Amino acid sequence: MSSKLKRLSLVVLLMTVLVAVFASPAFAADAPKPVYQTPAVSPGDVAVSLNLLWVVLGAVLVIFMQAGFALVETGFCRAKHAAHVVSTNFAIFGLGFVGFFIVGYGLMFGGFSYPGYFGMDGATGGPLIGSGHWVFLWHGGFALTNLHGLKNAAPVAAFFLYMVAFMDTTGTIPTGSMAERWKWKAFVGWGLFVGAVFYPLFGAWTWGGGWLSQLGNSMHWGFGYVDFAGSGVVHAMGGVAGLAGAMVLGPRIGRFGADGKPRTLGAHNIPMAFLGTFILLVGWFGFNAASTFGATDVRFAVVAVNTALAAAFGATVAMFYVMKRMGKPDPA
Repeated sequence: MSSKLKRLSLVVLLMTVLVAVFASPAFAADAPKPVYQTPAVSPGDVAVSLNLLWVVLGAVLVIFMQAGFALVETGFCRAKHAAHVVSTNFAIFGLGFVGFFIVGYGLMFGGFSYPGYFGMDGATGGPLIGSGHWVFLWHGGFALTNLHGLKNAAPVAAFFLYMVAFMDTTGTIPTGSMAERWKWKAFVGWGLFVGAVFYPLFGAWTWGGGWLSQLGNSMHWGFGYVDFAGSGVVHAMGGVAGLAGAMVLGPRIGRFGADGKPRTLGAHNIPMAFLGTFILLVGWFGFNAASTFGATDVRFAVVAVNTALAAAFGATVAMFYVMKRMGKPDPA
């Protein structure tokens, strides 16, 4: 027993010595150096990066509205035209995107800058037509070229993505007003035209810093043209185009009888249209709240709440109106 006890004591003693040696600071190895040493980031850089992320997330939400438009318009049309209607909503994104990327963005925002928020502190170009407070078109950033390095390229790319999403909303409004009755070739022409010319033209005068936005300086008319989230630049322009197209094409075949009385052309899928409405509501938070261009501007929370309140009160008032007029909450 004594020999076994001696061996056990020897093992314990050796283990104690090993632990003491390797745990001692005198024998500790130097800390491994990192493979990549990241530079120190200032709070201002963090704020710019956060705002840049906010703009991109807002753009994604607005792009997602395209699915909402597709479901609403397709659900409210007749089944025999559903494939055509959803195809126009799908294709308008690509067509308008191409036109805006190659030509439209440069015409609209070539002279635009937004210092102090998401890094877009300088313009990529200057006036193309006009000068001073009377600029009608800009140049710079066509096909997102000549952006003067990565530091400026990232903010411009984010801003472009946000504005191309707005442009597609302008382009898709007429797909609803002219649903079921315009030819595909004409639609393709509209898709390219709205991205390259129609949306950028009025946009250059307003959001791009052109003559309408400068009326406060040139004519002393208040603050000039002001549009926070696109009620005029996006929705009014899309509505004008949709009205013009509907007036040219006329009503859908069968919409009016021989005596001139209107006929009901029933929607073929009400649940589809309702789902699209919910998707549009989600997208509206990107449309409105992200128009602050900065998560550091805490007023985006107020904008988001106002957006939700508008949807809630609008839906409630519409429900009670239908119940009173029709005697039941008819979703059709």
